[in-house]
Amino acid sequence: MSAESHPTLPPVRLHSDAELARDALGAPLFARAVRLARWAGPATRVGVGGELAADQLPAAAAHLGLDTADEDAAGYASQAWRVAVDTGLVDVTEPEEDAAAEDAAAEGAGEAGGEPYGTAAPGEDLALVTGGAPGDVLGLWRAALEAVLADAAVPDLEDLVDALDAGGEIDFDRLDWNPGREADFLDEVLANLYLLTVTEGGAAERPIPLPVLAASMVVPDGMGEPTDAVLEQVSDAMMRLDDQFRQLAPIGLVEFRPVDEELMAQADEDGPRGGAEADDEDVSRYGMVRLTPLGLYGIRARMLEAGVEAPAVGELAGKGADALLDAVSAYPEHAAQAEIEQWMAGREPAAAVAELLAAARGDDEGGPLRRLRCQQALAPAGPEAEPAVRAVLADPELGGLARVWLAEHGVADVPAPAPEMVFWLTVDTIAAQLAADGESEELPLLMETLTAHHTGFFEKVWRVEHPSTAQVLEAMGRLHPDRKAAKEARRAAFKARSRRP
Repeated sequence: MSAESHPTLPPVRLHSDAELARDALGAPLFARAVRLARWAGPATRVGVGGELAADQLPAAAAHLGLDTADEDAAGYASQAWRVAVDTGLVDVTEPEEDAAAEDAAAEGAGEAGGEPYGTAAPGEDLALVTGGAPGDVLGLWRAALEAVLADAAVPDLEDLVDALDAGGEIDFDRLDWNPGREADFLDEVLANLYLLTVTEGGAAERPIPLPVLAASMVVPDGMGEPTDAVLEQVSDAMMRLDDQFRQLAPIGLVEFRPVDEELMAQADEDGPRGGAEADDEDVSRYGMVRLTPLGLYGIRARMLEAGVEAPAVGELAGKGADALLDAVSAYPEHAAQAEIEQWMAGREPAAAVAELLAAARGDDEGGPLRRLRCQQALAPAGPEAEPAVRAVLADPELGGLARVWLAEHGVADVPAPAPEMVFWLTVDTIAAQLAADGESEELPLLMETLTAHHTGFFEKVWRVEHPSTAQVLEAMGRLHPDRKAAKEARRAAFKARSRRP
């Protein structure tokens, strides 16, 4: 997964390790691998690659409770066995190839009983399933996930058959398959799915339409109406993802609703269709995918290994208020609130409030947003916070924030602020909103509200000693809903720029 593609992500809400381990044990493919590991014994025979002998697949399928009359049952059993071997749930002793050739020659090539086999037995790691900690189980599940991801990046059987040349060898040029490229594509798909999920709220709650995910891989940023060529690429990507997510669902990574087969047949008749055309129909028929809580954990773990900064809610609980405010300044508001609540929960309220206020100071570029997050953190605090808040009433950076909190909590005897403090707080508040949300639709109303009750506001505010004064006035010149006020803001911005060295 590319650290360059997603250098910093919103924080994710993860379930506890115990909950995730239970989910892992309940994932159908992992559960089958565990059952086959327990089934393995002295009579189990494996081939040179550690694969289960073909004549044992029906017995393995039956042990898993699969319908042996189903033509796919042997394939399911074979896949579960591969996962068991790849995760160390099963230990195999493969036949030595030289010895295999000698034995085959001695028995007669092609004769029944002439093919040599290795042996298999439950591996040491199988004991971790019931006797290990949740982290041990998750480690086994992650190994299983890697095996499944590797399989998902391989072309399907029909494509492989189509690529056979006259000699029965796979023509990779004709197949147009590059293992590294396919693995990178799948990694990027999962990274995009993770990003779409955490951006929506940090938890795996709503499914993502497959056309949206496919378009995120294909449609260039800033493109308006997609061209027919791009729509065809989106359609191809959807079919590719449909096949891959069918393989990833049994390991518990995703919940997946496949593309409706009737739509696939219609696409074959009518030509390629892109995700942009799904709006006129039930989008769920085009496929829906959702990362499970276990999937969020798994993809995040892979991203961390790749060097991507992928924070999780609660990671800052043991750090100081300065680290908290710096980090949550870059979070969406809902994620910042969740992180702040966890940080506050483990601390004595009065001391935590004092620490937050001290960390909120600073005339650096990040100061306004730190103070906004500090105000957000203090909002639910009760009467125990009052002494710490009162203590900063005279602070030029925190005095306005303190008065807002005291007023909102109905505290009496709050001294009126000096005009300079009012203007400074106005600039700081707008600077924080610009840093948090940019030039949002709500910002003009905030500007109008903050300036409406101050006669000659723009004649005075340009003198405010705040590092963001000129930037805020320039934004007000663009966004203030009153044209006269906007013109005054532009003049004030020019004065503010002129007075700075």
